Amino acid sequence: MTLGLAIVAEVIGTTALKASESFTRLVPSLVVVVGYGVAFYCLSLVLKTVPVGVAYAVWSGLGIALITLVAFVVYGQRIDLAGVLGMGLIIAGVVVLNVFSKSSVH
Repeated sequence: MTLGLAIVAEVIGTTALKASESFTRLVPSLVVVVGYGVAFYCLSLVLKTVPVGVAYAVWSGLGIALITLVAFVVYGQRIDLAGVLGMGLIIAGVVVLNVFSKSSVH
């Protein structure tokens, strides 16, 4: 639950980063700071019980997939077949890590 919140907050912060136009727009810039602050705080809580490598793999892997989806919906950015395959491999890696690895805390 907390890791999911960290991922969503990071995606919100990253989406607002583009909208901030290099921190020249106040409201999106504030969303960036709050989004990343919430993301890192939640990630720090997760690290009390989940190994850092596992937590970061899940956080970054799912974050990549979500931010790509948001970029498509919000900004109309497209991704080619190689990009889709690459992200599929990242997601597959996260699944393998969580389902089969003894390093992951279940």
